[in-house]
Amino acid sequence: MSVFSFAIGVGTKNNDGQWLEVYYQAPLLHPTTELINAAKETLGYEGGNEALDVDGAELNAFADAVESNFPAQAMLARACTESKKPIVVTILGEDTQATSTPEVYLKLHLLSHRLVKPHGVNLAGIFGLLPNVAWTNHGAIDLKELPQAQLEARLNGELLSVNSVDKFPRMTDYVVPSGVRIAHTARVRLGAYIGEGTTIMHEGFVNFNAGTMGVSMVEGRISAGVVIGDGSDLGGGCSTMGTLSGGGNIIISVGEKCLLGANAGIGIPLGDRCTVEAGLYITAGTKIQVLDDQKNIVEVVKGRDLAGKSDLLFRRDSISGAVQCVTNKTAIELNNELHANN
Repeated sequence: MSVFSFAIGVGTKNNDGQWLEVYYQAPLLHPTTELINAAKETLGYEGGNEALDVDGAELNAFADAVESNFPAQAMLARACTESKKPIVVTILGEDTQATSTPEVYLKLHLLSHRLVKPHGVNLAGIFGLLPNVAWTNHGAIDLKELPQAQLEARLNGELLSVNSVDKFPRMTDYVVPSGVRIAHTARVRLGAYIGEGTTIMHEGFVNFNAGTMGVSMVEGRISAGVVIGDGSDLGGGCSTMGTLSGGGNIIISVGEKCLLGANAGIGIPLGDRCTVEAGLYITAGTKIQVLDDQKNIVEVVKGRDLAGKSDLLFRRDSISGAVQCVTNKTAIELNNELHANN
């Protein structure tokens, strides 16, 4: 049988037995039929999408069944038998809309492990399945249980530090992709896809289901759903418009070898080798003067008419204030030394 994903996870539940979060060390995409058959025989998997609460005996039985052909999964299963935290085996028969918190966390892990690319997995309805959690130096804590946890920590001479209150944790508490630099880890959410060679500086931000496809310098904001092509540079304070808050369905993207200047922004997708001048925000409705090689105005169009086109330079006339577009003859090349993240 064909199955979309499989993972063994260790997580956190609140006092009512509801899942708050799940950590999957080694999720699998399209696991083999043999592995899934072992899950049926030992863990009670019946097909479809399931999040199975399992105990030590079931994990040992599963490990025995897969040890010869899947030693890494067997080792992980045996390690989890000694866990003081709840263990879940999550199996996604199909990439359909999630129905449980462990399923959502598995999909977010698949993105951050680079097993699927942004927009490559069904994330419909995930907000209703992700509880708002206090992320602390002692892990995830239900907000209703936070005051008691804070008191207990104080009575034990400890400080319970609340790092954030959010539905999404920071990615690096779950996944640290190879070949990246992340200066401020709290600004990258689980579910971000960070390409090999990417550098995210202190003010850079990457949301879930978004990210970089290769070598990029990120000093601005990559909103949910936005994909940045290889070799592109997002300058300090720049912004990419997501699709969540505006209710639109246009997927914003940046092609390869593009530059968004400091404090610039886009509400349209860019093709390859495009530059947006510092401080200039281009939206779908922005009126833009298109110039020829002699800098004569050929026509006036809206930003949406230039969406996805390559080799364009967007700028603002410093005298008239008009937004202009000319052919970009000098596509940027990023400094290779800056992106040596090995």
